Amino acid sequence: MKRGFEKISFEQFSKDVSNDKKLYNEYNLPKRQTKYSAGYDFFAIYDFVIKPGEVKKIPTGVKVWMQPDEMLMIVNRSSVGFKYNVRLCNQVGIIESDYYNNIDNEGHIWIAMQNHGDKDFTIKKGEHFVQGIFTKFLVVDDEDEILNERTGGLGSTN
Repeated sequence: MKRGFEKISFEQFSKDVSNDKKLYNEYNLPKRQTKYSAGYDFFAIYDFVIKPGEVKKIPTGVKVWMQPDEMLMIVNRSSVGFKYNVRLCNQVGIIESDYYNNIDNEGHIWIAMQNHGDKDFTIKKGEHFVQGIFTKFLVVDDEDEILNERTGGLGSTN
């Protein structure tokens, strides 16, 4: 297989989310909802509410592996932006192949969202709230060889 999702280890889950083994066993990996869906929906591990003006960092319990020339873009579901005016803090999250199993957090994907609306935004456990889209990326022909490698998790390249 060339790409896929898996749960972070229970040890990492205990550090980031909860040491509740039942909760760990219950949550689902991202999946496409229809035959022609581009995005893999991410499901909430637990209920959460984002109040107007609030920023919330949401753990997914998920890591992803893929080919070196691919990335996973994390984007809002259309309904989240249109109906509720809730956005990703970074607008589009980019997960590169070397984020997988990094030494800081195993490649645990977190989502930061902000409610720009005027009502509470509520997601129940098991509901999908963002989506991930795999895509290839290109590099320039005359690029010097890059020898640097990722040494950590989120923001570790700078």
